[in-house]
Amino acid sequence: MNLKAILVEDEANSREILRNYLAKYCANVTLVGEASTIKEGLELIKDNDLDLVFLDVEMPFGNAFDLLDQLPNRTFETVFVTAYNQYAMDALNNHAAYYLMKPISIDELINAVEYVTEIRQKENALIDRVLKPKLNSVDGKITIPQQDGFQVLNVSDILYCKADDNYTEIHLEGKRIVVSKTLKYFEEALSDFPFARIHKSYLVNVNEVVKYVKGKGGSVIISSGKELLVSASKKKDLLAYFE
Repeated sequence: MNLKAILVEDEANSREILRNYLAKYCANVTLVGEASTIKEGLELIKDNDLDLVFLDVEMPFGNAFDLLDQLPNRTFETVFVTAYNQYAMDALNNHAAYYLMKPISIDELINAVEYVTEIRQKENALIDRVLKPKLNSVDGKITIPQQDGFQVLNVSDILYCKADDNYTEIHLEGKRIVVSKTLKYFEEALSDFPFARIHKSYLVNVNEVVKYVKGKGGSVIISSGKELLVSASKKKDLLAYFE
């Protein structure tokens, strides 16, 4: 799959290195433009239908996050390129697909491009398709610990689970149950069923997913109409259910 991409990097030497690496090692990436400032980057993004943006963090008159803040409905994937590892958490919170440290490792660059390529292929395969998970039925029950004992739920009735510090909200149709267990606990308890961890805050019953929406990291809409964010690092695992 061909990826349309741009470079947003203020240092001409860094742009040249990345441009040459992409040409030599990532043949499926087509650079449609380069920018040295936030303003130029925004113009390129608005003028092109992009799959991927290589984005330096520190630039004159702003940084990468200032640019992304102006693009709340972006549909491209972002690979951050920086010499400063203190931005890793901010990159994660901005749904970065990958985080490359300077000087750029060729192997890591190839991994980043392969990851984005796989994600875009799976997203494109879902366009105009009715979502049908590999596992089309959920059987079984799960016990939910409570102060006065426990409650038994049909696994199939669970729409999604949401983290709330050391508690988990279990969402059913028209009902919510709060349990003093972490989301990790339920991720393990439901590991034999088609539940996908799509975000640090969400575990979703994939049989309840009715639509996938491309975006920052993407999102899913479930049968109740609720939209849940998908983090870039979890997108690949989620999309695997619909291959």
